Amino acid sequence: MPGMNLTREEAIARAEVIKNVASYKVELDLTRGERVFGSRTEVRFTAQAGASTFIDAITDSVRSIELNGKALDVSLADGVCIELPSLADENVLVIDADMLYTNTGEGLHRFVDPVDGEVYLYSQFEVPDSRRVYPVFEQPDLKAEFEFIVTAPAHWVVVSNQPETSVEEKDEAKVWFFKPTPRISSYITAIIAGPYASTRSSLTNSEGREVPLGVFARKSLMPYLDADDIFELTAQGFEFFEEQFKTPYPFEKYDQLFVPEFNAGAMENAGAVTFLENYIFRSKTTEAMIERRAITVLHELAHMWFGDLVTMKWWNDLWLNESFAEFMSTLAAAENTRFASEAWATFSASEKTWAYRQDQLSSTHPIVAEINDLHDVQVNFDGITYAKGASVLRQLVAWVGQENFMAALKVYFDKHAWGNTVLDDLLDELETTSGRDVRAWSAKWLETAGVNTLTAELEQDENDYITSLTIRQSYAEGYETLRPHRMVVGFYNYDGVSLTRTERFEIDVDGETTEVSEAAGKPRPDLVLLNDEDLTFAKLRLDEDSQQTAISHLKDLDSSVARGVLWGALWDATRDGDFPARRYIDLVLNNLGKETNSTAVMVQLRNFELALRSYINPESADETRERAAEAMWEITLKAEPGSDNQLQFLRSFARLARTEEQLDRVKALLEGEETLAEREIDTDLRWVLVTSLAAGGRLTPADIDAEREADNTSNGQQAAATASAAIPTAEAKAKVWQQVVETGELSNVVQRSAIAGFYQGNDDALFEQYTDKYFETIESLWRERSHEISTQIITGMYPGALPSQQLLTRTEEFLNSLGDDAAGLKRQIAENRDGVVRALKVQAADTL
Repeated sequence: MPGMNLTREEAIARAEVIKNVASYKVELDLTRGERVFGSRTEVRFTAQAGASTFIDAITDSVRSIELNGKALDVSLADGVCIELPSLADENVLVIDADMLYTNTGEGLHRFVDPVDGEVYLYSQFEVPDSRRVYPVFEQPDLKAEFEFIVTAPAHWVVVSNQPETSVEEKDEAKVWFFKPTPRISSYITAIIAGPYASTRSSLTNSEGREVPLGVFARKSLMPYLDADDIFELTAQGFEFFEEQFKTPYPFEKYDQLFVPEFNAGAMENAGAVTFLENYIFRSKTTEAMIERRAITVLHELAHMWFGDLVTMKWWNDLWLNESFAEFMSTLAAAENTRFASEAWATFSASEKTWAYRQDQLSSTHPIVAEINDLHDVQVNFDGITYAKGASVLRQLVAWVGQENFMAALKVYFDKHAWGNTVLDDLLDELETTSGRDVRAWSAKWLETAGVNTLTAELEQDENDYITSLTIRQSYAEGYETLRPHRMVVGFYNYDGVSLTRTERFEIDVDGETTEVSEAAGKPRPDLVLLNDEDLTFAKLRLDEDSQQTAISHLKDLDSSVARGVLWGALWDATRDGDFPARRYIDLVLNNLGKETNSTAVMVQLRNFELALRSYINPESADETRERAAEAMWEITLKAEPGSDNQLQFLRSFARLARTEEQLDRVKALLEGEETLAEREIDTDLRWVLVTSLAAGGRLTPADIDAEREADNTSNGQQAAATASAAIPTAEAKAKVWQQVVETGELSNVVQRSAIAGFYQGNDDALFEQYTDKYFETIESLWRERSHEISTQIITGMYPGALPSQQLLTRTEEFLNSLGDDAAGLKRQIAENRDGVVRALKVQAADTL
């Protein structure tokens, strides 16, 4: 039996033995206490007669195993899998077991609400965790019908993929019976249970069918949930996707549930999508977060077609789920919601920034990745699979045309509904509808890694008229692919008020050089912008004159998408050491105050703070950080009262505050002695200020405890964990290390919050002892803890906030010590190492 880490070869071999899985009947008993729940599962399947195989089941104990009416020895279960010997043509397998609740956000997560003491459960099964709740052939190509019967406390609500058929009383509990699902993969089945509150609605879909809708949350959060907005976005998504795909919504209902301590943004359980509770806004939030929620709602709805109706055969085609859902969510937002004007600018700021970073790590991989086992896929939920894939799909749509693209999807859904696909299945339909050589395109874009760089080379005469404009394409070392790019070149001129586009050339770029013949004879503009409109995926290098214009007038550019392209180009140049980090700091301080796209502000502030922390020449770091914090306060004061920008700049100032005067200002804001126009210090903003003061050494653990008691909620517990960890004392840091690394006592989200505060504070001496401790413990921790928990620690506790040659050497030594069976750990440590290499390179290039 394979154990926890199923390989692709093992999955293929099992699928050859298991001919068809007809159904699962899963009976769960959620009334057995805090630690375990009962799980009785009946599986009906056909198989190769006489063969043996295994079923996945992570169990606490197994009471009985019965195969075709014969009792099997429970020793066939090893706690991870159950061996199934001597199969028949037609098989009925019944397993009665106890399974474990988790507090890691994997399997069936159990949470106790600190407000009312109520228990809330939710399932999270992607990638391999339905096996934590019921025995299952845990691979996406062994689809089946799933029928759930759930016994739960009488005052609870239970939600699953299908509507319930009946609810019956049983002693002091109730039993919920659900309709069987269509044929789906196990990772998108779901159970959500607890005293959730809800609000209901419905819509009529394209085939005239009424689809019930529900929005759920914990009772203590329901007053903050704007369900009407969720319903409106859902209806707009239904309308757009059904029209584009010419394929009706495939399930009977659509529930959206906001659940506690969720690891990801959301999960596309068929007909029962789960979301993280951060999307319920109890305080004033940014437009960036509101728009991110909208994109997430649309992303998960798109999954009902991409992933749920048609599913990849194996995880190397995970992009067929995630890249498509990510692209389609932004397309839907741009064409059928109130976010239309900013959707692609937001995509440029958030998704593209993530994708470019991921594609320049040593771990980069083709969009169609090589996935050998579950460890591989768990680390491939990354910026390639989501953001680069979505970016490349936007390029594909520009190349083949949106009408042809959607026509191909219609045929694809018709042919493969309720089945599994591989890359070729999609390419067949795209080639038929577009008439283009999509396979050649795929070989360069989907099946190779690395990002190209496009550079504008201009020649002009003595009167500043262009004699030639050449686009030079280069590739990253080790990724020697030059790609075709359908893109726009924009000419922009500054009129004293605005930087406005005066010429537009839509062209095909291919090979090492491409001449833009239409530009010859045109006056040399103030700014030549390659990839205007952001249609392709490539890094950009500006010519010298255009770069000077961007530095001076980025804020005056009248297109939010074009600004996003420029922000990205200059940030990429900074990360590559081609644009000094301190010049980037000045670029942000001089231009960001006028930025109108909330996500662009959020992303550039994140980049700005990273540059201050890790990219500034060490000789100038302290002075630059103090100056930048002071300048951020001035920008905050100048922002429109009560505006989104004011809120974001204030938060950034609080994170940057380091001098006694700056911390005094934070304290005055917290205590109401200083105010900002139209800005209330609400609960979440208060925690930002508290954490700033904690990191500055102004608050004690007792002060943090008092703040937590005043906000005795899940959000308050998380915020308090960050603030407590930020206190710059040896005792505070030692406590976090003990809780996170040694005992592992914290739940997934509280642990993540504590890690977020660990490296805060300005006394680097506090962290010196933890570098050796990290490398001494991290391999055993990776082997013993769950994927989610270990990943948080591997990434968050790595001392990359203090880049040095010594850290780089220690990291390389550790990587060289790892065996071949630690590929997943190697990848994560190598990505940490890449950050140190880049930081040292950029620091060395930070000369003015």
